[in-house]
Amino acid sequence: MLLAGPRHAPRVIDRRVLELSDPDVPHSRQPYHAGFGTAQLDTIAIDRLIRGIERFARKRVAALVEMTRQEHRIKGAGIVVPSLTDPATISSPHMRAHASEGRLFRIVSAESLERSRVKTEVILERDVYDHLAKQLHSSVVRVKQRVETLGEAVRPWRAEQKVAAAAAWLILAR
Repeated sequence: MLLAGPRHAPRVIDRRVLELSDPDVPHSRQPYHAGFGTAQLDTIAIDRLIRGIERFARKRVAALVEMTRQEHRIKGAGIVVPSLTDPATISSPHMRAHASEGRLFRIVSAESLERSRVKTEVILERDVYDHLAKQLHSSVVRVKQRVETLGEAVRPWRAEQKVAAAAAWLILAR
């Protein structure tokens, strides 16, 4: 989600899904899974997939940052995550695999952005509206209403797009 404009009245400039794993490489979307509901135990296969994800993501992020910089100044990036739980603390192998993938893609995103000289902040999904409300000296209810109106010109405007817009606005407002 890319926002521009004044901190109190931004507008959506771009929204897209950026693939961080190569769609041509089987299992690269879920490197910690061996199959449906099964954790991958082959550490060599996991390491190979992770290295490929890192290379692919760096290229994709660098290309997007370069393209964006041709028309806009990038103030920073917010990475919204559902949790910062250490996967090693999760007893279920399947849930641990999902948490490991979440951590992997969060780290790969942040490192790729930082390699492109973009200041990056990781924000918990449950906190993003509270932080934005505080930054804008407003209520959470009002901030959510304002985020909702950001999407009027870019339907559909789903929950994940709203929270991404809120994170982008938070970075813009700082």
